[in-house]
Amino acid sequence: MIDTRHEAERLSKLTVGELRAEYLHVAGEPLRSNNREFLIRRILWQWQARALGGLTERCRARARELAREGDIRMRPPDEVHAAVANTIVTPGNAEVSPAGSLITKVYRGRRLVVRVLERGFEYEGTEYRSLSAIAQKVTGTKWNGRLFFGIANRGGEA
Repeated sequence: MIDTRHEAERLSKLTVGELRAEYLHVAGEPLRSNNREFLIRRILWQWQARALGGLTERCRARARELAREGDIRMRPPDEVHAAVANTIVTPGNAEVSPAGSLITKVYRGRRLVVRVLERGFEYEGTEYRSLSAIAQKVTGTKWNGRLFFGIANRGGEA
């Protein structure tokens, strides 16, 4: 059995490129992630799976069966990306989009979705007059709503 704590410490000292190379060595396949913690966890999981035998043959057979039954996609089709790009405000769009569009942000692991109304915004079924009010509701502190949602930069408009 591997000493997980010791290996985690060793891996934490490696660069992202070295971690990706380590994953390739351990798993036999490349991993495109550049997230250090994710790479470390995946490497440790691979070592643990090897040490404990990994998935049972029954689990592997069931996974293959489920894969045959479903349409597995790693990414939505380009048409979906194009449609979403037209309705979601993303950082870099200085203007708040027209009524009906969505503003999204991931905050502390939670995905926030705000709908733009004719006059104001809707978040979790409640109407707010400003993005700042929503930002304060979510964080508990005063925020510039446009800054919080990434619609404006600190120095001014995006």
